Amino acid sequence: MDEDITSSDVIMLGPSCCDALAFGAKTLCGWDADGKGPSVWDTFAHQAGERIFENQTGDVTCSSYTLWEEDLKCIKQLGLTHYRFSLSWSRLLPDGTTGFVNQKGVEYYDKVIDSLLANKVTPMVTLYHFDLPQCLEDRGGWRSGATVEAFDAYAHFCFRTFGDRVKLWITINEPYVVAELGYEKGTMAPGVKEPGTGAYLSAHNMIKAHAAAWHTYDKGFRKQQGGLVSIALDSDWVEPLHPDSPADQEAAKRHIGFRLDWFATPIFLTGDYPVIMKTKISAMSKKQGCPSSRLPEFTPEEKMTIKGTADFFALNYYTTRKIKHQDYACSQPSRTGDVETEQVTDPSWPVATGSSWLAVVPWGLRHLLKYIKDTYNHPIIYITENGFSQSDPAPLDDSRRWEYFRLTLQEILKAIYIDAVRVAGYFVWSLLDNFEWTCGYGSRFGLFHVDFENAALPRVPYKSAIEYAKVIANNRLMNLHG
Repeated sequence: MDEDITSSDVIMLGPSCCDALAFGAKTLCGWDADGKGPSVWDTFAHQAGERIFENQTGDVTCSSYTLWEEDLKCIKQLGLTHYRFSLSWSRLLPDGTTGFVNQKGVEYYDKVIDSLLANKVTPMVTLYHFDLPQCLEDRGGWRSGATVEAFDAYAHFCFRTFGDRVKLWITINEPYVVAELGYEKGTMAPGVKEPGTGAYLSAHNMIKAHAAAWHTYDKGFRKQQGGLVSIALDSDWVEPLHPDSPADQEAAKRHIGFRLDWFATPIFLTGDYPVIMKTKISAMSKKQGCPSSRLPEFTPEEKMTIKGTADFFALNYYTTRKIKHQDYACSQPSRTGDVETEQVTDPSWPVATGSSWLAVVPWGLRHLLKYIKDTYNHPIIYITENGFSQSDPAPLDDSRRWEYFRLTLQEILKAIYIDAVRVAGYFVWSLLDNFEWTCGYGSRFGLFHVDFENAALPRVPYKSAIEYAKVIANNRLMNLHG
């Protein structure tokens, strides 16, 4: 599988409600074409078992590698101003190192970037979106400090190669998902199951890798290129299941402390983990007879290096949960046992088809934006992912889904004009239907429908795309009340 175009749709919000509206998309393509090396998701998807819906793979998906011109037509049809996409690490550096550069990969991304700019579309580029080169995983992956050095070298290569034209960079997309699902529970690539240690160790190294890449840009490229660098953090909004329960109130604080704050606190505030994480994990580790806390520690020098390594706040938001306290037997280490919470979905919330986890709660985004403003020193915020799925087969008339988007835009406007949150952009997941990780092709998030049974993989706009195009054409958020 190839995360060549991993991106989202963006509304660029400004003083007059909306300066511009742009859309990006996550589209996957030829997983082994033109010298690309294998990634952990190639390996994960090709292994036997029922890890992925109907044992589907990302071998072809939307084939943006060969059909980029068709994607560009979709972008132009919508009138986008910004487009977010990710680079495939193993397409550029097949073994994960700069020892060998795949020139075909460089030429492909040059084409993407240059054609976007030629059409007055600003690229936002993500260096890493789940697809670690398999060669690096074979040597420990994100559990190894060597991957920190390899990522920094990869980032340096990308800044040097594409930074003359790219001014918005994301280092790592959703490190929480990689840590929790990739190295703790093993339900996503690379499929490592190390409860109680895997998530913490992999997250530790991803934070250090992000900081190293930020400093590489800051010292070596910022002056001449003038770009901005951040990390995309995903989080639900949470509220106590029983608002009057002190136990549930504390549980809600722990939940966000072990989710968003896990990464945001060291990067934006202190250079170190939230106190609530350090205290809870240390206490649970002691109960389990561990000689020290299972949460790794940053050295004083590392804390100084990590603190302040983001030029804006990049947020991925999909849903909201009610949280209640839940006692766990502490005999076996696990991150779930450390946080001691249970997530509950309010039965009154609608749920997007195709994703049983995706309760539609637009007001949760406003609350989360306000939390970030108040907690992280009023940063500029890009909402780098937000979207709603449909189950397959998906109707082209997705009026219900457009209503979800409309309500979400209303909440963003409230955050801007009532809460004074500095939202700079809103990216919707995603431009095209594509391979949605363990959900395969059964979950469709695209603004454009893709017929995966047709070898030509035609792109056809859903109603939501048509409605978005109207917003873009008027250059402001209008008709949000009906």
